[in-house]
Amino acid sequence: MFDLKLAARQNTNHSSVIQVGDEFIGKEELCLIAGPCAVETEAQLNQIAKGISKLGVKFMRGGAYKPRTSPYAFQGLQKEGLKLLKSAAQKYNLKIVTEVLDTSLIEEVYPFADILQVGSRNAKNYQFLKELGKLDKPILLKRGMSSTVNEWLLAAEYILLGGNQNVILCERGIRTFDTSTRNTMDIAAIPLAKELSHLPVIADPSQGTGKRSLVTPLSLAAVAAGADGLMIEVHNEPEEALSDGFQSIYLSKLGAYIKAIQAQAKLSNRTLNLNIPNKIS
Repeated sequence: MFDLKLAARQNTNHSSVIQVGDEFIGKEELCLIAGPCAVETEAQLNQIAKGISKLGVKFMRGGAYKPRTSPYAFQGLQKEGLKLLKSAAQKYNLKIVTEVLDTSLIEEVYPFADILQVGSRNAKNYQFLKELGKLDKPILLKRGMSSTVNEWLLAAEYILLGGNQNVILCERGIRTFDTSTRNTMDIAAIPLAKELSHLPVIADPSQGTGKRSLVTPLSLAAVAAGADGLMIEVHNEPEEALSDGFQSIYLSKLGAYIKAIQAQAKLSNRTLNLNIPNKIS
């Protein structure tokens, strides 16, 4: 059907498990990645990091470099944002997931990230993907906003071919004729990608829908469809967010969200990988 070799399920007798420090993505336990769309201030990030950590979340997302459609929109705190991420992650024992925008920034982002994210805009930037294939850290590869499933998997192939076997696929919605949501969350792509490939697949219903009210139902659907984890946007004050507050879950509502995901995971004979830490001041 297409020239898929290293990522193809028929070429391996197991599903890949990606190790991130002492954590794993792709096992029976589902991972949850939560945090703000963009790092804004030290106070904002620390409040969110503290809140998600108290609920047992082990992975924090946060954008230091923000690729925005408008050049006048908030572009991120850049190097300072990376430093804030690292500081908060160390304080609250969290793994960092953050986006690297292009080849020139790999060296800068690499020391701060536990997982390097490839955004939808770069899903067809093949030279960039080749460079990421030379790294020894996990790559979270988002589906391109207009990519077919085949094109998405072939993007992963570029990274694998370079020698980096630590690729996590992320369904984040695609652009369609329908404008009632920001993107169209393609739930069918999750089991299809797992059928065609041995790589773990997670879902990002925040970007996938662009609507806070749809994040929970689409998260439940993704888990039911076999996703290996979820990545969601969480903010302490979404109305004041500098980026994508309208699709961010309130930090105060995250506990209820987690309970709903735990219940759905149980129906699929899976659990949510959470850590109930010691009391954090």
